[in-house]
This record gives sequence, C-alpha cells and structure tokens, in this order.
Amino acid sequence: MKKIIAFIMLSLSSFGFSQTTDKPTQVKPKSAKKLAKEFIKTYNIPGMAISVSKNGKLIWSKGFGYASLKPKVRVKPKKTIFRIASISKSITALTLSKLLDDKLIDLDKSIYYYLPEFPKKLYDFNVRQLGGNLAGIRHYKDNDEYALNKKMSISEGLSVFEDEDLLFEPGTQYHYSSMGYVLLSDIMQKASNIPYDTFVNDSIFKPLEMMHSSMDKSDIILPNKTEFYKSSSLKKPVIAKPVSNEYKVASGGFLSTSEDIVKFGNEIIFPKIVSKEAISEIITSQRLKSGNKTGYGIGFSVGHSQKGTPKYYHTGGGVGASTLLLIYPEEEMVITILTNLTGVNMIEFGNQLETFFMD
Repeated sequence: MKKIIAFIMLSLSSFGFSQTTDKPTQVKPKSAKKLAKEFIKTYNIPGMAISVSKNGKLIWSKGFGYASLKPKVRVKPKKTIFRIASISKSITALTLSKLLDDKLIDLDKSIYYYLPEFPKKLYDFNVRQLGGNLAGIRHYKDNDEYALNKKMSISEGLSVFEDEDLLFEPGTQYHYSSMGYVLLSDIMQKASNIPYDTFVNDSIFKPLEMMHSSMDKSDIILPNKTEFYKSSSLKKPVIAKPVSNEYKVASGGFLSTSEDIVKFGNEIIFPKIVSKEAISEIITSQRLKSGNKTGYGIGFSVGHSQKGTPKYYHTGGGVGASTLLLIYPEEEMVITILTNLTGVNMIEFGNQLETFFMD
C-alpha cells in the first residue's frame, strides 16, 4: 500500500512539474500571434503564414488573414502556396551543394568552362563569385524589368543582360544580383544535363517531402495558391499585375508553403540529402579581394542572432510577395514568414519573432 501511495505522489509531483515547465512555451505562441496580428494590420497585408520549428520539429504554425480577398479564402500554413521570392536563391544554393556532392560542378572554375557561349567580358569570373554576388552582374534595371511579364526559359532569359558589361572587376565589390542567379541556374542545368527545375524537384523537393513546392508557372492554375497583391495609392491591397517568373526561377521564381520552407531550413541544420562539407560552402561568408567579409555565402546571408549565435537567412521581395527565412543552427530553430503583398519590410518583424522563440 505504501508503494502505491508513493507512486501516486510521485506521479502527481511529476505532473505538477510538467505543467509548470510547459507554461512559458504556451506564452510564446500567444505573444507571437498578437505580434503577427499587429504586423498584418500595420502593413495591411491580406495574408500571411508563419511556421517555426525547434530541434527539427514544428512547434508553431499559423495562418493569418486571407489567401484571397474575393472570395475570402483563409491562409492555411500547411497548404497555402505563396511566392517565396528571393528565398529561391537559398534553394538554388542547396541544389548547388548537391551538384558539389555529385562532383558535377567546381565552384572555383570559370563560368565559361560550363557556358562557353556566354558573351566574353573584360574579366573572367567563377561560379563561387557568381553565387556570392561578387561577379559584377547587374541586378534589375528598373521596375518594368522586375515585373517583366514575358515567358522565357532560363537560357532565353540570359538575353535580358548577357550583352552588358560587368559593373566592376569580379571579387572587388559586393552587388546583389538576381540576374546573376539566372546565369548560375543556366550553368547548373548545363553541368547536370538536366533542366534546372526538374533537378531541383528531384534532388531537393522530393527527398525533403516539400510536396507543395514548385516553379511558378505563369500559365498554370495551381490549387491553394494565393492571389498576389500590391498596395494601392489608398494603401489598400489590390491584385498585382501578372508576372512571368520562369526564366528567373533560381533567383525568385519558386512557390511554396511556410511548412515546406521550414523543412528546407532544417536540411541546413540537420543535413540528410547533402553533405555538411557542401553546405559549409554556401553558409560561409565570402570575402572581397581586400579580405573584407561580405556577409553573404551563396544563397544565404550570414549573420548573428541577438544572442550573438550564428544566423543564416534570406529575405524575399517579389510581385505579390514579401518573405523571410531565418535559420539558427545552435538553437536548432527555423522561422519562416510568407506573405502575399509586395513591398513589406520583413526584417524587424523577423527580429521580434526571434526574440519570442529564442531560448
């Protein structure tokens, strides 16, 4: 009888301890939810999905607002598909890591080794410099080019910028360039002898079970895809003009869900399909010829959390999309925020969520 009573007392004390330790974790989602509601109200964002994982497991995933305003369709983070904009560059980088593992590409070889027909420039440059925004390839020329609605293949898309001079001697300056990633993706598909989007789907999306991720095809109606909005002169969301992202899929043309992108982020922390050595190549800040760090590896910005621990991240801004991916390897935490509105500053909101979920 004494043993039974002792067992009951132990069970009750354990239950009480569990309740006490669980309480703080309940506060985090409530605080984050309140913050998210304030954020979408401030920027008048139609819809947003946030997913957070720790230790490889989803701990919070929430939809806010609407994927479509007319008719009203609520955001569901498991299945609502957003444009992820420049988070696409991070996907390109992981795909490049796969090519490294397969010994199909060498980061330090000239781009002309893989693409000899690309117009010759004053300076040579290599694959690593191209992925690190150090090659001197320009970014978008203007808003018309940014929102270009002309369907082209990757190879056809090179015509947008291939005949222009480099902006500087490669390696001497950092210049963020989506056009550079168009060139990088053409090199990657030549090196693998597989169409770029097919290679990404087969080597990244399928193995990571990112079942709602794909290239944004302008002529295909996809179930569960959001409408894409911009702010009107009255600060009200209105449908954005159509855009064709096929040629720039590697720089900003993928679609996904917040939960799929969390799966992707966890591959950086817990590599399963790519080696740690290959991942190290993309998450290590590159340096200028002067020796100064750029704060960018390949497809990932490299920084620190508010605690001073490593942080890998990428923002995204596209037509009808403002996004953010945050990866904290020491805390084993991933935060993904996807919205369906153009032109939202995501950094400060990301920092606030970091504060809530960081131990």
